[in-house]
Amino acid sequence: MPSSSQPETLASVSTKQTASLKELAWLFLRLGTTAFGGPAAHIAMMEDEFVRRRGWLTREKFLDLVGAANLIPGPNSTEMAIYIGYQRAGWWGLFLAGACFIVPAALLVTAIAWAYVRYGRLPQASGVLYGVKPVIIAVLLQAVLGLGRSAVKTRVLALIGLLAVLLAFLNVSALIVLVGAGTILALCRWLRPEGVRSARPLGVLLALAVAVVVLEVVPALGTSPAVAFSLRSLLLYFVKIGSVLYGSGYVLLAFLRTDLVAHWHWLTSAQLLDAVAVGQVTPGPVFTTATFIGYVLAGPAGALIATTGIFMPAFLFAALSGFLVPRIRQSDIAGAFLDGVNVAALALMAAVAVQLGLTAVVDPLTFALAAASAILLFRFRVNSAWLVLGGGLLGITAKLALGP
Repeated sequence: MPSSSQPETLASVSTKQTASLKELAWLFLRLGTTAFGGPAAHIAMMEDEFVRRRGWLTREKFLDLVGAANLIPGPNSTEMAIYIGYQRAGWWGLFLAGACFIVPAALLVTAIAWAYVRYGRLPQASGVLYGVKPVIIAVLLQAVLGLGRSAVKTRVLALIGLLAVLLAFLNVSALIVLVGAGTILALCRWLRPEGVRSARPLGVLLALAVAVVVLEVVPALGTSPAVAFSLRSLLLYFVKIGSVLYGSGYVLLAFLRTDLVAHWHWLTSAQLLDAVAVGQVTPGPVFTTATFIGYVLAGPAGALIATTGIFMPAFLFAALSGFLVPRIRQSDIAGAFLDGVNVAALALMAAVAVQLGLTAVVDPLTFALAAASAILLFRFRVNSAWLVLGGGLLGITAKLALGP
């Protein structure tokens, strides 16, 4: 009797896993198509979808994943997609969630690059951004307030968060803010009078400080003499970018300008600015800038190789670091470090929301759109992805009706 029931149990498990993978694929394909606004906005939309609406993760677990994603190089929102996929459906979920988040944006950018190469100019996207940005402010506000209740547990954490916001507005490196916040809180925990203190945490903190210096300096030293263009050199270059790059699209722009324009002469300055603009105005990861560059340099094959190269390290880093997050929570000192990183990451999201708000709310219509989006999110729990789509449509309509 037990043996006859076992195949049914295995079949049931297999069916549930297949259903979970299909749901995961659909959700991240949708997010990859509607997630405008950069990494902070993408993460806010994921929090709305997977914490508030579906309950796949607790706020505490989601915050730990945000902190871990901020500590490793590469595109943070893509790494969050990879983490969530692994938490939900194991290794298959890890690859599926990351790929489904990247593919819609990569295909859209490839289509834009084709039009750019054929016609010599970028299509206009100002109407979409005009309507989407006010919605993104409301989405970010919802995520910051919701996650803040879990992240800011003590007065010390509140002070660290305020300091992190101040440093963000002073343009201090995000990596320094994150590791600095974690180190301060870990030292506070280590210096508590109760319990036996070990010298090991000090060694770990020193190693982290050295790692921060290295990770900040390596990109600046990452240039090399002129390299002849080939698909192999394109792949290796974008693997390097994905392995060492922290920060915003502006950091990516500086990195690419130094190598591809100034040293190697693969692109002109105008082509590079167009590539970064496309990465900024399309949904999904900003790193699809590489997709555009690859297409301009070598057509569809170049787009595929550049996309693969820049995102490959994210899968590797997320797969390796995902195992560490639960173990970090088992250590009092390491857990305190992660608490500091989490509150700093949330502070950086808040700073992005303020900076975006200053550029997005420019007239009564955008103010009304931001306010209406906030009401729909907080009061009626409308899905943020549909609000973004609606904002984009309204923005296009407004631009057509009112002109530039």
